[in-house]
Amino acid sequence: MTSTLVQRHRPHPSSSRTTDAHARTRDWAEIQERMLVPLYEAVYERLDVGAGTRLLGLGCGSGLALLMAAARGATVCGVDTDGRRLDLARDRLTAVDAPGGPALPARLGLGGPESPCVQEAAAESAFTVVTAFEPLSALGAAGPAASVSALAAAAARTERGGAVVLAGWGPPERCATSGVLGVGDRLADPMDSPGHHREVPPPVRWRPCGRDALEELAALAGLRPDGSGRVACPFGYADMDSAVRGLLSTGLFDAAEQVTDPVQVRKEIIEALHPHQRADGTVWMPNVFRYLICRV
Repeated sequence: MTSTLVQRHRPHPSSSRTTDAHARTRDWAEIQERMLVPLYEAVYERLDVGAGTRLLGLGCGSGLALLMAAARGATVCGVDTDGRRLDLARDRLTAVDAPGGPALPARLGLGGPESPCVQEAAAESAFTVVTAFEPLSALGAAGPAASVSALAAAAARTERGGAVVLAGWGPPERCATSGVLGVGDRLADPMDSPGHHREVPPPVRWRPCGRDALEELAALAGLRPDGSGRVACPFGYADMDSAVRGLLSTGLFDAAEQVTDPVQVRKEIIEALHPHQRADGTVWMPNVFRYLICRV
């Protein structure tokens, strides 16, 4: 586990907002996305994802979870609201040396389950598995109502008896990273003040996942729970710089940066990470994630 999560990454210069955006996308793909590999593996193993599986990934990011499903023989389709991450997903899923060979049969599209790529895939055959590994943020949802709508739309394109998987953080006391992510939420608090006016939706912010949050979301989307599980997903980084870059790449500190400034946000993240830095310089934070399997 350590060799998979703790890898060294080259620092990159920051010269402009555009450069920063591209760099953070790379940081997500190269540093942060792999932290949830144990979750992906547990879900795919439990659902026996493989040949014959038609999988839709909501909030597919840069495609690691899709790549893992495709390597098991599944036909995959993915959507995300981040165009840069989708570009990386496309590169991954069509790489000559990708598991399963070149040009894997994958469809990718910008947005959510209403994306044309989803409609085209569903028109050929209904999905058998839908994954929403980060249901509230990765769906690009402005709030629970939008998440419910997205899940309901995805479920409508899933065969009867098919699985819809939701995932979220476990109890805060079992998630060391929750304290670090809470820094971003605390710094972004002025955004919630009555006098703070915004013409565009605010950036996604971290929120702890309540004990029954996944079940409540499933019920609102008309889904029937059919089992759940917990998975250890430690966040491990080669050094402090990699840890900060990985966490910033999640986008969960964007709101804080808008209220304060990137230098201050980075400083406070480092302070919050210090208790988790080991003698060899690596950063290690044990976490537990929870998933809920629902049936359509």
